[in-house]
Amino acid sequence: MNKYYPIIISILFACSSCNNKKNTKSDIDIEFAQDTLEVGYTYWWPESGPFVGQCGEELALVFSGTITEIMPTTDEAGPLYNSQKGYIQINQVYKIKDLAHNTYANQQFFVSDCFDGLDLKKNDQVLVFCYDYENDLSIPGDKSILKIDSFDDPLISSIKKYIDADQNALKLTKDLQLWKKVGLDENLSQIIECAKESR
Repeated sequence: MNKYYPIIISILFACSSCNNKKNTKSDIDIEFAQDTLEVGYTYWWPESGPFVGQCGEELALVFSGTITEIMPTTDEAGPLYNSQKGYIQINQVYKIKDLAHNTYANQQFFVSDCFDGLDLKKNDQVLVFCYDYENDLSIPGDKSILKIDSFDDPLISSIKKYIDADQNALKLTKDLQLWKKVGLDENLSQIIECAKESR
């Protein structure tokens, strides 16, 4: 037997282990369609961002992307709120909730009129959080579109960890300082406390 045989076998085994990285819930492969997803603005919600509610509402759609255009503010929404449409090219999707016929259907572009006051501009990279409202996708604006430094931003790793753990907030206990940078540490603290109480 070749004296190098055991070494070769070890190298092959090591390489095959590298290629067998287990995909998690947030590793979603999508073949994008050249369509645009239009999402309504639930402007009356008192909270926004990934940590909504006393114990954390289920996220319906989470993705990262690049802003391609922001339109001027209009009075289209009447006296209810300032309407400002923004368009995002979706880069990666991390969560899709099944909403029957209203489920996200691989659209590559996103549009909503919730951009007023968000201090965002064309080419900014963002992390976006949508919810299920009356069996349709909605976005509560404000902290639901977060500017990120890159598609390797630690916020993405953190939200993926949260999604992979079925939104168990206890998995994010060490990430409070990270979310503090975007003003969401108190929201996260609230749902962590809720998770502790329900154990």
